[in-house]
Amino acid sequence: MTDPKVTSEHLQREAYLYVRQSTLQQVIENTESTERQYALRHRARVLGWGEDQIVVVDDDQGLSGASVKGREGFQHLVAEVGLGRVGLVMGLEVSRLARNNADWHRLLEICALTDTLILDEDGLYDPGHFNDRLLLGLKGTMSEAELHILRARLQGGLLNKARRGELRIPLPVGLVYDGADKVILDPDQQVRGAVGCLFATFQRVGSACAVARHFRENGLLFPGRVPYGPRPGKMVWTPLTPQRAIRVLHNPRYAGAFVFGATKTRKNPVDGTRRTRKVPKNEWTVFLPESHEGYISWKRYEQNQHQLASNAAAHGTDRHHGPPRSGPALLQGIVLCGKCGGRMTVNYHTRGTTRAPTYICQREMIEHRPQAYHIVPGALVDEAIGRLLVEMVTPASLDVTMQVFDEIRKRREEVVQLHRARLERAHHEAELAQHRFLLVDPGNRLVAEDLERRWNDALRAVASIKEECARVASEQTSDLTAEETTRIRELAEDFPAVWSDPRTTPRERKRMVRLLIEDVTLLKADEIHLMVRFKGGATTKVRVPVPLPVWQVHRTPSAVLERIREMARTMTDSEIAEGLNAEGLRSGTRLPFSSRMLNRLRHQYGIPGPYEHMRKQGFLTTKEVAERRDVRPETVKRWQGAGLMKPHRYNDRGNVLYEDMGEDFPVKWAEQRGTEVRFVGGNVMDGPDGVQYDA
Repeated sequence: MTDPKVTSEHLQREAYLYVRQSTLQQVIENTESTERQYALRHRARVLGWGEDQIVVVDDDQGLSGASVKGREGFQHLVAEVGLGRVGLVMGLEVSRLARNNADWHRLLEICALTDTLILDEDGLYDPGHFNDRLLLGLKGTMSEAELHILRARLQGGLLNKARRGELRIPLPVGLVYDGADKVILDPDQQVRGAVGCLFATFQRVGSACAVARHFRENGLLFPGRVPYGPRPGKMVWTPLTPQRAIRVLHNPRYAGAFVFGATKTRKNPVDGTRRTRKVPKNEWTVFLPESHEGYISWKRYEQNQHQLASNAAAHGTDRHHGPPRSGPALLQGIVLCGKCGGRMTVNYHTRGTTRAPTYICQREMIEHRPQAYHIVPGALVDEAIGRLLVEMVTPASLDVTMQVFDEIRKRREEVVQLHRARLERAHHEAELAQHRFLLVDPGNRLVAEDLERRWNDALRAVASIKEECARVASEQTSDLTAEETTRIRELAEDFPAVWSDPRTTPRERKRMVRLLIEDVTLLKADEIHLMVRFKGGATTKVRVPVPLPVWQVHRTPSAVLERIREMARTMTDSEIAEGLNAEGLRSGTRLPFSSRMLNRLRHQYGIPGPYEHMRKQGFLTTKEVAERRDVRPETVKRWQGAGLMKPHRYNDRGNVLYEDMGEDFPVKWAEQRGTEVRFVGGNVMDGPDGVQYDA
């Protein structure tokens, strides 16, 4: 033993040598460093360990020391130290064992508990001694700091180059570097045509799915490069998918902008996986617009992003609409909520003899808070959609229609040109395969057969593409004849009549709507805002006033109420109803007036009837007259029947009031009037009319 720190107890245990290089490139190129690490076995033998006691752990070659994740050799070493089987841990330097302070100090703690020594190129240390522990801790801190310094130095260089827009990063398909490392459009005309067709089609249809559908329906392929493998960077042509179209549309390089830091990668502390997420534009590290030539302008790129965001809000299973049904709601299945973007449902209520729709979104209520409905009355919305369609399908819009037809024909010509470019490329590849086959030695059959097979495959591809090109050319839209133009005008003139015909069922109207309209987004504020998206991708905005509440719609007009107030001074409810109906006036529900309706209206609006007016004028009830004359109420009624008192009816039940006649009222005793008294059946009768006076 040459060091007092090494005891016999240490020598009874094994000595572990940990060997590691950070990358596979270092393993291949930095062989001298590897030799120096393996040479530490000699130091262990000098300290007293035998050759059979030295265990070399080199399972972590090519792995970084920034974390223990994936380093099975280091984890095995720590486990053996914790079990007390290791007397010495060797490493060329601290950075070979760990470049993370947490991992390094955990190893020091375990070594101190198990009385395990640590050896590096500079010396031998006992973690149980304070001075050695302090020195090892400083070495670990410096090792971690060194890693951060190296990383910061590299990142600083990359960032500085990125700020100048000179950082060479992989380019998307359609863009390439020239000899001076400048970004230019791909010189391949077919590639440029396919990428340009994608952006032009999106500008026309406004949907990534519609772009992919256009490519699929016209048999067009989209280019791409093989990212890795035996032939990285090779150009391949595959069908365009909506996801691929979205990635292209989101890429700012196509707008000529250099962007660095548009994504950030975070490590999951649970499973250690890395996840990449996009960051907002205001958080991009470097943004240099118009840095190089692009396929679209930056303004068009921002418009595309806005359109994609709108499409994303209108996407989801809840946005899928079913077939038109028999209900009168025109927008059933295609109406969307302007608040949450979800599909709105339809409720019906009866209005008179008709069913009126109401569009309702309950998602906010279900997911956030109760009573948070988004309710839009559907009657005025459906009327606005009907007027919009009638205005669109008119002879006045035929000029625009013909222009659209010409535009479609031009697009078809572009598709034919793309197919011809594809056919030209196939011819070139077939000629190249033929040339290779003719150059091979006929006696070398193994090579000749493979080249012949490739030549035949190229010829079959040429034949297939030629047939497809001929098919597309045969489908080229021809110009409209005069007869076809006349027929279109007749259909445009007939549409308003068909739409307004009462024999047209709601299901048929909804089918007409779906032929022209993709969906309608509703937002109720001070007005009802309608965003109508047509099948071709065009949009238009319509504003509809918010309808009055039902109680206001059915409210009796103020002029009618004033007329009721005037007539109620002297007329009963039935008399008022007859008078109003005779004058042609109607209630708020457009129905004739009745006595019951008048009674309800008077109580609702506080309109006094004849009773109140007569009482204010001093009219008396039967009971009041009887009390004044000291007679029974029946006697007052007999006076009324004899014509001695004039009754005034104040309701439809026959109830009356009497004018205050003062001293002119009939008297109780006959002698007060000096008239002859007759007795009939025990009753005292006065005068020729036989009016009863109580005896």
